[in-house]
Amino acid sequence: MSGHSKWATIKHKKGALDAKRGKIFTRLIKEIAMAAKSGGDPDKNPRLRTAIAAAKAENMPADNIKRAIQRGTGELPGATYEEFQLEGYGPGGVAVLVELSTDNRNRTVSEIRHVFGKHGGNLGEAGSVAWMFHKKGSIVVPKVSAKEDDLMNVVLESGGEDLRDDGENWEIITDPHGYEAVLEAVKQGNYPVAAAEVAMLPQNYIKLEGPQATQMIRLVEALEEHDDVQHVYSNFDVDLKQLEEVAS
Repeated sequence: MSGHSKWATIKHKKGALDAKRGKIFTRLIKEIAMAAKSGGDPDKNPRLRTAIAAAKAENMPADNIKRAIQRGTGELPGATYEEFQLEGYGPGGVAVLVELSTDNRNRTVSEIRHVFGKHGGNLGEAGSVAWMFHKKGSIVVPKVSAKEDDLMNVVLESGGEDLRDDGENWEIITDPHGYEAVLEAVKQGNYPVAAAEVAMLPQNYIKLEGPQATQMIRLVEALEEHDDVQHVYSNFDVDLKQLEEVAS
């Protein structure tokens, strides 16, 4: 069972109805700008190509995307952001990996440490949990929309790595470089995609229940609300019903 698949699906549903769309756009604009530092041509820059696809999935206007690229390449003036990650632990000892971008590292670290402490967690040393995660592509398809054998054929033919049973969903795992090809093959097969991203996926999961599960979900939500947080990854797993209740 994969807690990531459930959480990614819930976030995707919430994002489609999120009144705080400005917050989503801010995060995506930062990601595009940072990716564009390595080159403004998405055909030659896989990270930028992925960031643009994510922005389009959120219906970001083309002009916003263009300006974000130009800020990243230096064609337009803009703030200079530093990218780094923080590692820590949540309730029940679960691992938490936070990717950030900020123009004031000291302020951001202090604020993130406060968020962890407020929700029953604590920051760890560099390298304390990062080794538990690997960068992978993740594509979530509802089970009601696909038979296992049919979807497995698509995965294998397009170069995917694995197909996981996650209760109500199938989760397709890909190498980051093969993510776009597999996602396109899934769409060409007319399979609905509940969520899709290149993410840091944990090797193993820790099941949380009751108050610890609720507290962990609140921690992740609080971290994701922080303006300097780009992504939050964790190896917690909870029952889908409790996740939906707390995250609603």
